[in-house]
Amino acid sequence: MLNLLRFAEGGRASYDQYAEALRTTFLPRYGGEVLYAGDGATPLVAEHGQDWDMVLLVRYPTRRAFSEMVADPAYQEVTHLRTEALVEAVLQPTTPLV
Repeated sequence: MLNLLRFAEGGRASYDQYAEALRTTFLPRYGGEVLYAGDGATPLVAEHGQDWDMVLLVRYPTRRAFSEMVADPAYQEVTHLRTEALVEAVLQPTTPLV
């Protein structure tokens, strides 16, 4: 799952709290793994407004595992941190070509 994130003013701290819960609790519980996380830089080729503050690539074993994670009542208790942190996000599922 490709995650493109744009933070609200001061939202990075809230997102970091969410990410810690995701990393330590929910990804291990549902078999997920962060493959890449990086801060965005000035785009080389993009339309205006297509720059992102952070990019993540997260592997889930199945789409069902992701769906079960976001439906988990304990996850629902921390998801507000993500919602408060972001003004825009794209979650783009992908399928490996090889």
